[in-house]
Amino acid sequence: MRGWHSLFAALLLIPVATVPAQAQRLYSATVAVAFDRQALRPVLVEGTADQTSGRPVSVDDPVRIASISKLVTTLGVLRLVDAGVLDLDRDVSDYLHWPLRHPQFPDRPITLRLLLSHRSGLTDGADYIIPLGETIRQRLADPRAWDPQHGPGDDWFHYTNLNFPVVASVMEAATGERFDRLMQDLVMKPLGLSACYNWSGCNGAAAASAVVLYRPDGSVARDDLKGALPACPVVVNAGQPCNLDAYTPGWNGALFSPQGGLRISMNDLARIGRMLARGGRGFLSPASYAALVTPRWRFNGRNGVGEYGEPDGFFCAYGLGLQLIGNRMQGCHDDPFGDGVARIGHPGEAYALRSGLWLDPKTGRGIAFFTTAVPDEGGKGKSAFSAAEEDVLQRAR
Repeated sequence: MRGWHSLFAALLLIPVATVPAQAQRLYSATVAVAFDRQALRPVLVEGTADQTSGRPVSVDDPVRIASISKLVTTLGVLRLVDAGVLDLDRDVSDYLHWPLRHPQFPDRPITLRLLLSHRSGLTDGADYIIPLGETIRQRLADPRAWDPQHGPGDDWFHYTNLNFPVVASVMEAATGERFDRLMQDLVMKPLGLSACYNWSGCNGAAAASAVVLYRPDGSVARDDLKGALPACPVVVNAGQPCNLDAYTPGWNGALFSPQGGLRISMNDLARIGRMLARGGRGFLSPASYAALVTPRWRFNGRNGVGEYGEPDGFFCAYGLGLQLIGNRMQGCHDDPFGDGVARIGHPGEAYALRSGLWLDPKTGRGIAFFTTAVPDEGGKGKSAFSAAEEDVLQRAR
């Protein structure tokens, strides 16, 4: 089988791939865009974005991209670092104006570097969805939010969504601006992206072209917008008003889902990939790019767990909001491409969607993709990734 490297030049010349309708999952949509340092090219565009209207999916349709959102949030943090507003190694209590401490390790400061690399001691035991009117401080007072055995700075990785609402709270507290608006100014506008978190900052045209996320049985999992932006972009408790005018920035960074709520098209996600393939030139300082991609943690067989609380060979190296795959350490099965090439980026999984932004930093070649209606019981592929992801990556070659 020919490798991705040798095929990329050809990908820029061949038409978009198609597969027989009977070979596609009934309710699925799949889009993949290949890129290098100069160009991007759609290589898979299949299925419908909206089953009700029959609208075909396109490379410019925004989709809830799940945990790739963490990488994009990290880009916003690093832009604030480059501006001198944030420091990766400063105690975040200084920004929040209240003491954030692990209850079992109260003498250890928690920093952005620890939060972004999933080494803060936080877990998702207390949940990371925090409705409007509640605060991140209240949620972190719940003992279930903390790993009682592992503290900030330990050589221990626990993939935790809650880290990113804390990060977003720090961003807000340091700037006095809401996270959704910050990300427009820090990332979307400078990169020329039509993207947003929880639909805040996107326009009606984006809502009209949204990818509806379906489960394998055809039921709606997320974002059946019916052509209009949601009346309220954040979670509120039953019977409470959606009054964002009364919100104080810094009190609840979970509101706009910095861990998973980014809506972005594959053309725009590939543009982020192209920026990373260029080493962040013109967008991040060399120091911030190095901080992003340098591993802060590597799996040694016993020093970390994934999202579901067990080592599974999926996470083997992690930087700041960025996963490194294709590792060859014992117990690692993190190569969905199956070609032994080390890549950087991030995966996504939520609401029956699987997604990925992956690139080879040596060659600058990569791919941005999503596929929907993936069954939970579909099982692993040859790697620790799902068979659906491996299938997309193979067919996009």
